[in-house]
Amino acid sequence: MQIRDILSQNDIVINSVSESKKFVLEQLSALAAPKTGIEKSTILDALIERERLGTTGVGHGVALPHTRLIGLDKIFCAFMKTAPIDFESVDGKAVDLIFLLLVPEEAGADHLKALSHLSTLLRDETSAKQLRQAQTVEELYQVILKNDFEEK
Repeated sequence: MQIRDILSQNDIVINSVSESKKFVLEQLSALAAPKTGIEKSTILDALIERERLGTTGVGHGVALPHTRLIGLDKIFCAFMKTAPIDFESVDGKAVDLIFLLLVPEEAGADHLKALSHLSTLLRDETSAKQLRQAQTVEELYQVILKNDFEEK
């Protein structure tokens, strides 16, 4: 699986003003709702519930909010580059790179594969630096495509 299989350029957002973690989750839920056919409030509630289990702020300025959803028929991914916000990350650092991952309830190993793949991309210092330097949605998508590789 490659990121290009689950992320389209239309699902990338540059947001210079983000008030809070909840605000970002609301924006991502609003983006996902019409594309998944699932209500914004259902997505948001599931993401907030997942955050209660433990932060998805994985460190180094990166967050990977994710959840399983009943009624979702395929994996949905979105990406947001934002002004740094407090995401209650494991390392205490503000987050500016956020990948949203929504997976069908019965997704099984695909969920873990997708999370692993996104995490690998963002843990790569060169990729993260290039994403932070990108100024447009097109540039962000090209960085993702350039650094996207098939996991073995």
